[in-house]
Amino acid sequence: MIDRDRDLRSLLGLRGKPMVMLLGLLWLMIGTVMVRNVEIATNAGVIVGCYVFIGVAATAVIVIDGDPFPLREAWFVVAVGPITTCIAARDAGPRLAGSYTFWTALPYALVVSMVIVRGRPVLAWAGVGATALVIADAVQDSDINGAAIVATLAPVGTVAAVTVFRMIMRPTMTSLYALQEDATIRAAAEATMRAQNEERDRQLERLDELARPMLDLIASGEVLTFAQREECRLLEAELRDGLRAPQLSSKALVAAARGARRRGVEVVLLDDGGFADATPDVHVAVLDYATQALDAANVGSVTVRVLPVGRRYLASVLVSVPTEDRRTEIGRDGVVRTVVEAH
Repeated sequence: MIDRDRDLRSLLGLRGKPMVMLLGLLWLMIGTVMVRNVEIATNAGVIVGCYVFIGVAATAVIVIDGDPFPLREAWFVVAVGPITTCIAARDAGPRLAGSYTFWTALPYALVVSMVIVRGRPVLAWAGVGATALVIADAVQDSDINGAAIVATLAPVGTVAAVTVFRMIMRPTMTSLYALQEDATIRAAAEATMRAQNEERDRQLERLDELARPMLDLIASGEVLTFAQREECRLLEAELRDGLRAPQLSSKALVAAARGARRRGVEVVLLDDGGFADATPDVHVAVLDYATQALDAANVGSVTVRVLPVGRRYLASVLVSVPTEDRRTEIGRDGVVRTVVEAH
């Protein structure tokens, strides 16, 4: 199901370098407006602080992940407008007249526009409304002219345009994300099929390499000797191991398993997928320990099992002989634990 409130950042390519470029442009614009405001400010340091505050809000709304934009951060960004506008009005004091303009409203309009893009239009308009109330309170007892008021409120048009843009783009976003998800599903299916084909080809090559000479001999109709029948048994076991435990098919372990079977040891290799999240060093440690256990076995049975993902232990090696059972468990950190039970 497609989320209709997904942000437009991915759609507009605002990731990586484009995101950094947008942030740079925003900070440049904020700095330009700040310089104009500082020229008429009573306390330049306070005004600079206001614009830094706006810049931090702009950075947060672009950089922070989460769709829609996280609520706590959204409240912080929205509160920037009325707070900085109130500070700017207090700084102006008696000079709030003539052509004075609330410059903080200009960059703040872009910030709340990004809040709308990130899926919080109601909060964005709440910020616009709160800023408008601050401006109305500041100018009610002043003789500020109409042109200045219009200039101050002009950014509202920017916010309205972005709101309309988002409403128009939502159906398009839904279609685009549906296509994207469909493409992702197809790509995953193709990757799975490709992996299956590669595994099948690998198994066919292995079968051809190991079994073809013996299959040709059987097909010739020649009576097999005892040694040849024993070779058939060992080949069948190796091929079965390759299917049931492909991650245990190292050359050393395969040779050790063949040798143990020749000595009459029952060998079972099982792979339940635990190597998927194991480190290479631990993987090698499991293979080495299993190889040593098989080389040392002369009677009984040896069962080597790679446990499923999520288990406490990565693999286990059970060696059963007439006098005892020795169970060794290898943890995901490589720690080995052995328990011996006498018969």
